[in-house]
Formats: sequence, structure tokens, C-alpha cells
Amino acid sequence: MAETINMPKLGFDMAEGLLVRWMKQVGENINKGDVLAEIETDKATVEVESSASGVVLQLIADQGTMVPVNAPIAMIGAEGEKVDIKTEYKGQKTEAVASESRSVASSSVLRPSSELKASPLAKKLARDQKVDLSKVQGTGPGGRIVRRDIEAALAGTTKDERPKTEVATPSSALRPLSAVDQTIPTTKLRQAIGRRLVESKTTIPHFYVSHEYRMDSLMEIRRQLNAYLPDNEKISVNDFIVKAVALTLRQFPNLNATIKGNEITQFGHVNVGVAVTVPGGLMTVVVKDTDQKTLRQISGEVKTMAARAREGKVKPEDVDGSTFSTSNLGMYDVENFTAIINPPEAAILAISSAREVPVVVGADGHPPVLGIGWRMKATISVDHRISDGAEAAQFMQALAGYLENPVRMLL
Repeated sequence: MAETINMPKLGFDMAEGLLVRWMKQVGENINKGDVLAEIETDKATVEVESSASGVVLQLIADQGTMVPVNAPIAMIGAEGEKVDIKTEYKGQKTEAVASESRSVASSSVLRPSSELKASPLAKKLARDQKVDLSKVQGTGPGGRIVRRDIEAALAGTTKDERPKTEVATPSSALRPLSAVDQTIPTTKLRQAIGRRLVESKTTIPHFYVSHEYRMDSLMEIRRQLNAYLPDNEKISVNDFIVKAVALTLRQFPNLNATIKGNEITQFGHVNVGVAVTVPGGLMTVVVKDTDQKTLRQISGEVKTMAARAREGKVKPEDVDGSTFSTSNLGMYDVENFTAIINPPEAAILAISSAREVPVVVGADGHPPVLGIGWRMKATISVDHRISDGAEAAQFMQALAGYLENPVRMLL
């Protein structure tokens, strides 16, 4: 019996997605897990995998079409099986989509797609910023167009157009301001972030509780564990924190929850979302059943999903289903900050830098002395409709039980 492939839902606020291109055509064989189509949402460009094996019987939506979430886009079944699904959205394109399609068609005339080499992230940035890839000089391996080439094109110059006497400077170096004001259109991702956060701050009554954690034991046990791991598998401080948060949420189901009307739903699974930086904004990837996974599993999953997010090739399951979120700015030498709740969740934890600072230390029977210790501050933002300050404070204290005694996370 034929199986229907639907437009996936990436996040609770997604209503529709743009079907960018089909990767398989009618009559082609396809295996479960093969990429069937590429879609674009406010969050990212996503590869839709087939949930069935067989033959592509029907492609229901046209390329360049906006398709509602959960609407059928394709049928997979046995060769010769008859199917025919008609929809109202087939062939209908918004003016913006039609314009983009014309732009893509124009590019393909200038440079055939078979000859155009560009990373998925570069293609996404080009689409968002209306950059003609055929006019961009690639500086990646084999002439491949990469992110920096799109950014250079947006700045009005490419690497080959720069004066030969110019000395390259690090991207982090200060750049002089131009004498002319520049108007830069916001990306779809930035627009989506804006809508969500305005909704969060205007509809959710936030309150905040901060706590400082002793991180000496965690930093030491991390050092010992990483001594046995290859470079690409080393465990980060954030991996420990994500695991500790998940274990603590077992004791505080009211913070692993959502509210709708007069009802609070406490989730049966602990799925911790991890905010990652992507070009033009940020995205939350989700570690499912975080409390049941080892540190190495958490680390591996976050690395893999974050890489896909930065390449603009996340999978639907990468970003859907979080029950509690974390935002870590520790790598930027941040002392303390607060985060905005990721609706419809009840809370989010803002994680600052672990620092070596002067501390008062002392052993039993000995007077306290001034020493050096690792300390880290974190702040939880909570929906006051669901919880109160006392419960949030107790959560932060319980979290210390894992962060300050990290061996508990290894048992």
C-alpha cells in the first residue's frame, strides 16, 4: 500500500514550508532514509527523508510551492500502484517565491547547475539575500562557493576584485565604518527569531533566579576523561551541564512542562534543547531523552546536529520536541546573562563562563584563606504562570548537586 510523505513540522509555530527542490523524480526507486526533497522554513533548509522504500509514484507539490505543515507532498509505493492526490496548493506560488524561482532560473542560464559548486549554507545565504551565485567567485576547495564568498559579495566585492596590494586581515579584526549608511534586509531566520521572542516577552511573565556553582571537580574530571578520548570526541563543559539539567528536571517536572489555558502539561520525556549559533541567528537542536543518555552520546549528538544546523541542513527531528532549553555563552567570556523563554516551554537556563577567580577556601579545623577556584554563574528564566521563585531556586540548588559532584553523572 502506498505511503504518504507529509510536509514536516519544525517547531510549534511553523505553519508552512517552501518546497525548494525534488531530489527524486516519479518512477525512481527510493529507500527508506534517502533524501526525497529539500524544503526551506523560517529556521533552515531541511532535507526531507523518505519514510518508506519503493518507487516514487507521485510528487504532489511543485517546486517553489509553499506547502502547509502536515500536508501530503509525495506518494511512495510499489511499482505500478495507482495513486492520485490533488491539492489546492499545487502550482500556487507567492509573488516572492515566483520571483525567487525566476532568479534561480536566470542563474542557471548563466551557469548550469551541474557546474555550480556551492555549500548548502552558501546556497541558503544566497537565496535569503538574493545573491546571484553565478556571479560569485568561489574560494573553497575546487572553486566551491562557501559562506565567506557570499558575505564578500554582500559587501560589494569578491576576493579576486580586491586590490592586489591589500593585506588580508583576520575576520575578527576591526573594520572601519563606511561613509555611507547601509540597509541590510533581515533573513527569514532573523525574522522568525524576532516574532518568537516578541511573543515570548509579551505573553509570558518571566522571572529570573541566578546561582553560582563551584566547578573545580567538574573541570578536573573533564580533564581526566578527555585524556582518553580522541580530539573529535572530547566532552565539553556544556555536555556536562546539559546532562546535569536533564537529571535535575526529573525532580522538577513542573519545569519540564508547558501551559495551555488553565492546564499545565508535564512532559513524559526530558528533551533538552541546546541553542547553537548559525549564520544570521541561532537555532535550538534537541537531545531526545537526555536524562537517559551518557555524556559521550550527548556530546556526539550535539556536535552532529550543530554541524548540520550551521550548514543549513538540519533534519526535522533535530529541532523538534524540546521540553526545556539551554543557552550557553560561556565561550565568550560572559560573567552573567538572562535568556528569553523558548515557547511553549516553561523555562530556559542561561549558562555563563566557567572562570578561575579568587575564592575563600578552608579545610575543617583550619582558618579560611584566599585561593583560586573555578566558578560559573547560571540564570534560569521561568514562566510565572507555571512556577514560582522558590521552586526555581530549589531547581538551581539541586543542579549544584550534579555540577559540583559530577561523578554522579557517570553512575
